[in-house]
Amino acid sequence: MKKLGAEYRSLIILSGVAIIMGILVGAMDALFASVLLLVSHLRDQYLYFVLPGLPFIGMFIVWYYTNFGKESIQGMSLIFETGHGMREALPLRMIPMVMVGTWLSHLFGASVGREGVAVQIGGTLSYELGKRLPLKENKRIFLMMGMAAGFGGVFRTPFAGTLFALEVLAPGTIAYEALLPSLVAALCASATSGILGLKGFTYALKGSVSLDLNTLITLVIAGILFGLIGALFAYGEKQAKGFFQRKIENPYKRIAFLGVIIMAFMYLTNGRYSGLGSNLITMSFDGHTIYVWDFIVKLALTLLSLAAGYQGGEVTPLFSIGATAGFVLSLFLPMPAVLLSALGYAAVFGGATNTLLAPILIGGEVFGFSHLPYFLIVCVLAFVVNHNLSIYTKQKTRSVLDEPCA
Repeated sequence: MKKLGAEYRSLIILSGVAIIMGILVGAMDALFASVLLLVSHLRDQYLYFVLPGLPFIGMFIVWYYTNFGKESIQGMSLIFETGHGMREALPLRMIPMVMVGTWLSHLFGASVGREGVAVQIGGTLSYELGKRLPLKENKRIFLMMGMAAGFGGVFRTPFAGTLFALEVLAPGTIAYEALLPSLVAALCASATSGILGLKGFTYALKGSVSLDLNTLITLVIAGILFGLIGALFAYGEKQAKGFFQRKIENPYKRIAFLGVIIMAFMYLTNGRYSGLGSNLITMSFDGHTIYVWDFIVKLALTLLSLAAGYQGGEVTPLFSIGATAGFVLSLFLPMPAVLLSALGYAAVFGGATNTLLAPILIGGEVFGFSHLPYFLIVCVLAFVVNHNLSIYTKQKTRSVLDEPCA
């Protein structure tokens, strides 16, 4: 009874700390996202004036990290190393470094996301707080609480944020001891960022769910294709970074060279593929023109931007790649375009991050839980066919085939 009481006492304390930490991370998410929206608006308004600065701001980002960032340039890899017990500290300077680097990358037209920043903000703040409290045996839980708060706060999806934090470090295993405090932190972060004016993307899918044979066949095909697109992105990111690092060893020359290529494409396409890709997501659901090559070009330019060294993340671009790919699939599969776009939005994210539960809940929180069976089928298939490929190179993966049968 004594041991049980101690466990519950610890859980109550962690959950109480999670409330404070979630509020702090939610406020940081709101600040980061508000400035990001502002610089994105400025970029769209003065596109042809800011695009020429993309190679130069890239060289500034390299200089900025080289002289002030130290190991902060490793970004999400530091989060994963800490989660796996490979390191004992996260540099607090990573928070302002990645925020400023991401704002500049977006302002000048790079195709990058924002979730990496939010997760790094949450993970670093929470882990640092955990080190200062007499709960040092729970440092990994503090890290997951922060990751959940960062993701849930910036996307306003606390349930998906919770499961993302619990499963992304090592897919196939879930740290249930972190479940309650992570959920509390994510809910508080989402509520706080919402109160401070941050709005999450939502679209209510209409119609009833009927899982007949034709629908099941369509879902199977879609799930496999979305998983392959996600795997292609994860594999392509690793290969692109390795290729350009080998061919252009000097980081200043590398980001300048790739910056010129990205700038040229953004000029030719009127900035259609700059930034998060939120414009493509909106067009996929609002009946605007989506081209069959949109998801391919967005994928390629995002890989180039990340390989060059521009700061941000991958998840929102993955949402846009998935949504536009789903729209294209609707030309060949007997299913409404908005439904396939919604399924692609969630499943490509899952296929690229090697996660299962988070993308299913993304589908429910963003598009409504009435279509959850569709998201379950498609996301399971996307998870299975991606074959443990992930945008997070430090992720610990394992296959059920490695485990002996009981």
